[in-house]
Amino acid sequence: MSDQSRPPRSAAGQRQAKPYRRPKKDPVRLLAFEALRAVDERDAYANLVLPPLLRKARQTEGFEARDAALATELVYGTLRRQGTYDAVIKACIDRPLGEVDPPVLDVLSLGAHQLLGTRIPTHAAVSASVELARVVLGDGRAKFVNAVLRKIAAHDLDGWLERVAPPYEEDAEEHLAVYHSHPRWVVSALWDALGGGRAGIEDLLEADNERPEVTLVARPGRSTTEELVEALGEDSALPGRWSPYAVRMAEGGEPGALEAVRDGRAGVQDEGSQLVAMALAAAPVEGRDERWLDGCAGPGGKAALLGALAAQRGAFLLASEKQPHRARLVERALAGNPGPYQVITADGTRPPWRPGSFDRVLMDVPCSGLGALRRRPEARWRRRPEDLEGFAPLQRALLREALSAVRVGGVVGYATCSPHLAETRVVVDDVLRGRGAGASPVDAELIDARPYVAGVPALGDGPDVQLWPHLHGTDAMYLALIRRTG
Repeated sequence: MSDQSRPPRSAAGQRQAKPYRRPKKDPVRLLAFEALRAVDERDAYANLVLPPLLRKARQTEGFEARDAALATELVYGTLRRQGTYDAVIKACIDRPLGEVDPPVLDVLSLGAHQLLGTRIPTHAAVSASVELARVVLGDGRAKFVNAVLRKIAAHDLDGWLERVAPPYEEDAEEHLAVYHSHPRWVVSALWDALGGGRAGIEDLLEADNERPEVTLVARPGRSTTEELVEALGEDSALPGRWSPYAVRMAEGGEPGALEAVRDGRAGVQDEGSQLVAMALAAAPVEGRDERWLDGCAGPGGKAALLGALAAQRGAFLLASEKQPHRARLVERALAGNPGPYQVITADGTRPPWRPGSFDRVLMDVPCSGLGALRRRPEARWRRRPEDLEGFAPLQRALLREALSAVRVGGVVGYATCSPHLAETRVVVDDVLRGRGAGASPVDAELIDARPYVAGVPALGDGPDVQLWPHLHGTDAMYLALIRRTG
């Protein structure tokens, strides 16, 4: 080593320390980190946390649309692939994953996603993550982040999966759990609900990790798909796959910028949700068709579509929601509905209405939400198998009350945004057969729901309907139609 290449020495002969460099604040990565901390610390949902953070950031000079897109990708990509990245990080550290402070793990996960899940160059991904660590964690822990990310950068995603996932032949469920970043119990539950072999479950798990399209609904009698297409521009709009009221936003964008959405004449609603409301409205009832009930109406998407469909027939809609803040969302969604309606705050298990009051009843019950993992990827890590035991009594009680609320000859739609058998067919079967303490059989029959989900293929053997992200491009909505017979 030549004298010229050595660091300079002080008069006392000691090497001079490098001057301290203040870490650079990267607004995109700092925003993504803040969103992940909110999800972890407050059990918040990214789809609720991220929009206000982005709105605030857009007010900052220099924060552009591409910055918002990158921040969104970093947050959702990290949450979707959390299980895979945890396995990779675990292989690169000398301590149990649970002993790593959560903020440090969030920075590592953000870095892992940039290295393994994006096209960001390796040096840029590492340096940007280390700078973020210096800002939010301090220089000491930033060195740890740097060392771990350099280990992660040694292999691409496929290379890491070969190292951290067991072979499919040895442990199929754990292999799929690591490869596709789902908890093992969720893989098992989805596989049971889906049936079939390896290809189907892999397609489903991959679909759960894809970014979902933003789908709009033109509420009939209040807006049209033509209006939405014109507002978006033909290059930015795609027709719905199945619903005649749906328009897909091809370029993403902000739905709230559309006048029809701001006015409540249109809304954001997955096609699976639209199909459930449409199927209940299409199923035949015997006799009058004047009074409809949405018994779990919050936050109001299905109620708004049902209200619009009911108005076309001169029918009245009662929308009931237990939680006051969600009832206010229902009121907002139904405001301006062309037909008669009422929104009330009530518990569907102890309803204020009389038995046999309604011709059609929708009961979209609270559930695990395993059918909407594309939109709420953090839910897969938040839910536990025991959560289903908590939902089970409520789901059965709500379905029993729905069957009490409908008159003889009327129809009930039981819906969940979950394909888990314990929340779908098992609930319907138990209620109809009178299983459970103090329960008795109900005079009702299942209707084949498939003809009322018009034009949608691959609906199975019936009589109920299960939609799937990989087959239908929708959330995994479940629907059973039940006619009261006595």
